[in-house]
Amino acid sequence: MPSMYRFSVPVFQRGLANLSTYLDKIEAYAAENGTDPNDLVGARLIDDMLPLSGQFQRATDSAKLAIVRLTGIDAPRFEDNETTIAELRERLKKTEDFLATVTPETMEGSENREVTITPGGNKIVFSGENYLASFALPNFFFHVTTAHDILRSRGLPVGKMTYLGSFS
Repeated sequence: MPSMYRFSVPVFQRGLANLSTYLDKIEAYAAENGTDPNDLVGARLIDDMLPLSGQFQRATDSAKLAIVRLTGIDAPRFEDNETTIAELRERLKKTEDFLATVTPETMEGSENREVTITPGGNKIVFSGENYLASFALPNFFFHVTTAHDILRSRGLPVGKMTYLGSFS
């Protein structure tokens, strides 16, 4: 049976690596077009959605909180105040560093751990396995996808293979 570790930590790490690639794409695009790359940090897909910075913040928080909820270990807390590419890059790095401390042993038994969340004030209780499969991963990828879509909507050359990332 595949482990909870295999379907959480490496999946989050890959998604965060893809977000890092988006930052590289932003910088390259800005250099080619003579614009400030930080102008895209506040870009939104639509007015009532979070800006690009918010998508990065929620994606990193989703990865950290999934591990916290599944294991009970502590994770670093961030202020959600990033306004530059450099600050988003640092947030990704801190999240990646945290995930690197999690081992398969840390995740043992997490499939049966009770996880309670209260989105919008509604209490939902999951087994760890159901939480990961039906809430944590979809939530994480919602924010990665929305970051991708913001960049596409602004004309950046990101496509499906950018989103899927490296297969090495």
